Amino acid sequence: MAVCEVCGNDYELSFEVVAQGARHTFDSFECAIHRMAPICEHCGVKVVGHGVVVEGHFYCCAHCARQEHGDAPVRDSA
Repeated sequence: MAVCEVCGNDYELSFEVVAQGARHTFDSFECAIHRMAPICEHCGVKVVGHGVVVEGHFYCCAHCARQEHGDAPVRDSA
């Protein structure tokens, strides 16, 4: 068993995620999302799907990206 790095639960079905060379242990997808999901720089929502990156800034959707970057040519990646 391994301990979740977010909630501290020692769970027999925990899992590991390796991202950018770092290894993380979680007991649920909820904890993995809480720790690893990017946050939209406009509305603050956790991005759990396709996002939009404009000039190095991450957004949950094209609408939020346009709110920050005006008429920049932005479209969803989905």
